[in-house]
Amino acid sequence: MPLTLDQFLNSGAEPGLAQLIATTVDACAGIANLVRRGAVGEIMGALESENVQGEVQKKLDVISNDMLLAACAKAPALAAMASEEMDDVHPVRPIDAEARYLLLFDPLDGSSNIDVNVSIGTIFSILPAKVDAARDATAADFLQPGRNQVAAGYVVYGPQTTLVLTLGQGVAAFTLDPASDQWLQTAEKVAVPRETKEFAINASNMRHWAPPVQRYIDECLAGDTGCRGKNFNMRWIASMVADVHRIMVRGGVFLYPWDKREPDRAGKLRLMYEANPMSLLVEQAGGASFAGTGRMLDIQPTGLHQRVSVMLGSAAEVERLQALHEEALATA
Repeated sequence: MPLTLDQFLNSGAEPGLAQLIATTVDACAGIANLVRRGAVGEIMGALESENVQGEVQKKLDVISNDMLLAACAKAPALAAMASEEMDDVHPVRPIDAEARYLLLFDPLDGSSNIDVNVSIGTIFSILPAKVDAARDATAADFLQPGRNQVAAGYVVYGPQTTLVLTLGQGVAAFTLDPASDQWLQTAEKVAVPRETKEFAINASNMRHWAPPVQRYIDECLAGDTGCRGKNFNMRWIASMVADVHRIMVRGGVFLYPWDKREPDRAGKLRLMYEANPMSLLVEQAGGASFAGTGRMLDIQPTGLHQRVSVMLGSAAEVERLQALHEEALATA
């Protein structure tokens, strides 16, 4: 019999953290049920509202956010939450010796794919709160580099409902068993292969990228006649959870780089809700991450909704991207 998620957490995490993760994942199981119902559950389509990012919200974006807020607030070790869908932090209880964790989440990543029935997911990150005097958490408490994360994970809502989780000591995967409603471990040590022949990027934007990224994609497209000496396949789902999950299963590299159409932004994806948790997972599985200027997990955040350039996946490809950026900087 495979390990259950509860058994895994009870053997690898302190009780407060274990309960917080279990509560978060239980909420994701509820979201998975809604996703499966689709149009039957009247959760399809967009609202007239926009989130703090200026993006039109889908009905399921808001419903998922509310489900996570309500469920996770019950975890005694949680002091506050922050979400991609909310302007500011959501305090739950004062930070103290018991309530010493902060939860961040993207409640429904890839929501533009909801109506076309493509895999979507939830991403979450847990940070330690600085315990000094009993007080409500503020945004400043969340502004920690990604290397401080004590846990991170994502849940894919696809043909299977799959959880990929790290507690900072490797990566494990669990599948939600519809017969028992239990999360059962289906991979003990997820490992991203160092070498790959797959890349994931929205190639229609190539003319807008910085020269090092353009050069990297040119090398991949040149195939075995080019300097890389091998043929690459391109994959692009436009759901970060789905694209990264493919990399976690069989290797590859995912890129969402800086775009000159928005020169004042470092990138499109959110550092706190997407890039940091995914980078921790990939690195814990033996891969690497790069933000165009350095290691993703070393970035000191300046805002809850800070954006960043994202390159992560198989280590050899991320190292090549880093070398191309360093070369461009040296010759500038």
